[in-house]
Formats: sequence, structure tokens, C-alpha cells
Amino acid sequence: MTTDEHAERFILLRPLLFTIAYEVLGSATESDDVLQDSYLRWAEVDLATVHDTKSYLARLVTRQALNALRASARRREDYVGPWLPEPVLLDENDASADVVLAESVSMAMLVVLETLSPDERVVFVLREVFGFAHNDIAAAVGKPVTTVRQAAHRARKHVQARRRRFEPADTATAAPDKLLTLTQPRRISR
Repeated sequence: MTTDEHAERFILLRPLLFTIAYEVLGSATESDDVLQDSYLRWAEVDLATVHDTKSYLARLVTRQALNALRASARRREDYVGPWLPEPVLLDENDASADVVLAESVSMAMLVVLETLSPDERVVFVLREVFGFAHNDIAAAVGKPVTTVRQAAHRARKHVQARRRRFEPADTATAAPDKLLTLTQPRRISR
């Protein structure tokens, strides 16, 4: 097998692989680094041993992203400010833009994902965003299927707990006596 075949297979799946890395890491720069490291590992693989390129590369990128996530979590322990995911700027003429946008999670979801443990985050992204089977996720993270199922359950629970429980009342239809008008002065008794 030639390096050209390695490159062709990797380039074909690059939008998906980048999206997986980005959804796990929340940083385009770190995602590119993970893809570069993953490609170097991929280039050394005997393609005759690979039965499903998509699953193999998704597993490889997931493991690399998980390692990077754990390393960045250790580095961030010293950071005192809020962490926000890095936005991805896409060229409108980029063919992968539609794929990335269609499969991407909103910025708010990335902030929610940051509250999950690294394992829960990877399992949630692979299961809920990309629809990978529990068996494939277990192989990617190196954990038993039952552990992956439990992590997926916990992650869904954490994410649902962060959803807004009540919709704000529409001020146009709310009863006028229930609204606080800021134009009226409040009387303060002394």
C-alpha cells in the first residue's frame, strides 16, 4: 500500500475527523494538531489490516482527542477565567463547510460539554452527535460496553440538567399587575 492511498482515505474522511476532534476539544487549533498526529500514525498502518477505514480513523482521532483533552484539562486547572470554545471560521467556498456546519454542535452545547468529564464528553459526542454504536465507542475509548453505556446515560443526564426548565413569560401577554415597571419609583420605608 502506498502513502497516496493513506492520504486519499484520510482526506476523504477529514471533514468528519475534524468535526469529531473539534466537538471533543472545542479548539480548531488543537483539532488540527490532533489530525496531524493522527495522520502520522495512520501513515504507518498496514491498510490490508483495516476492514473499515471510517471506524478505524474515527477511533484513532477519538483516542488522540481524548488524550489532548485530558492534557488540556490538566493545564487549565491553573486558569481562573471562564473557558469558551474557539469559533471555527469557514470559507464559504470550502466544500467541507456544509459538512462541518451540518454536523457541528452549537457554541452553547460546547460550553455544556465542557462540564462533562473527558470520557463522558467523548461518549456523548460520538453517540449523540455522530450516532456511533456503543460497541464502536467502547473500542475507541478502550472501555467495556457497559461502562460506555453508563457514561452515555450520565452525560445525557448532565446535559439535560443544564437545559432551561421554564420558558420566560411573554411580556406582551403577561398580566399587567404582575410586571414590574422600572419607570415607577419604589417607595422605601425608613
